[in-house]
Amino acid sequence: MSSTTITDTPAAKTAGTDGRGRALLRSLSPLIVDALVPMALYYVLKGFGMGTVAALAWSSVVPALRTVWSLVKDRRLNALAALILVVNLAGLAFSTVSGDARLMLAKDSGVSSVIGIVVLVSAYAGRPLMSTGLKPWVTKGHPARVAAWERLSASSEPFRRAELTFSAVWGGALLAECVARVVGAYVLPVDTMVWLGNVILGFAIVFAMLVAGGLAADPMEKMVDADVKDHDARNDGAAHAGKA
Repeated sequence: MSSTTITDTPAAKTAGTDGRGRALLRSLSPLIVDALVPMALYYVLKGFGMGTVAALAWSSVVPALRTVWSLVKDRRLNALAALILVVNLAGLAFSTVSGDARLMLAKDSGVSSVIGIVVLVSAYAGRPLMSTGLKPWVTKGHPARVAAWERLSASSEPFRRAELTFSAVWGGALLAECVARVVGAYVLPVDTMVWLGNVILGFAIVFAMLVAGGLAADPMEKMVDADVKDHDARNDGAAHAGKA
């Protein structure tokens, strides 16, 4: 029986789906632990009546522990966990500012400015931080696509440039959003900036998604597709040569 027939059986398809699901969960776990859990914890604590400063402090525990664990276990810094920790600490610092309505509006952009600066620095240093969030969507949790990503990230200059571009666009958009909200806080009426600040943030996110997607994410997905096909073709050729 050929290998193609085996992989087409319902059991094999089910196993493949389960494998892709597990791989996707592993790929998403850093985002879940480092970003979603702290954010959800913050809102839960706020919902139970905890103050802003206390809620930010307690929601920082998860990324803090993960950062320390990575340093102890792997002797390396978990970049995403460290970034979330820095953002929460910045939120703590900004949350102590009070008494000036315009200053309170301006401080809301502090979190995005921290993220934007760190992401831009990571791109400039050649270690694009946004790749952590992009990888699960490009690879879709499929082991073959994850392997293709790793190969391309290690050896393909166009792929690496696309990774850097993706982070640079996101970092630039978030930093520009910060500047726009700070300027608006001191130029426009306070009542206007209360709602306009959210509009600016939403525009920055949509802009980054569209531009980064067109310039980087889409080409990277095509490169991964091509690498998977090329890798499969080489494996098939080697298998036929072995049989001969």
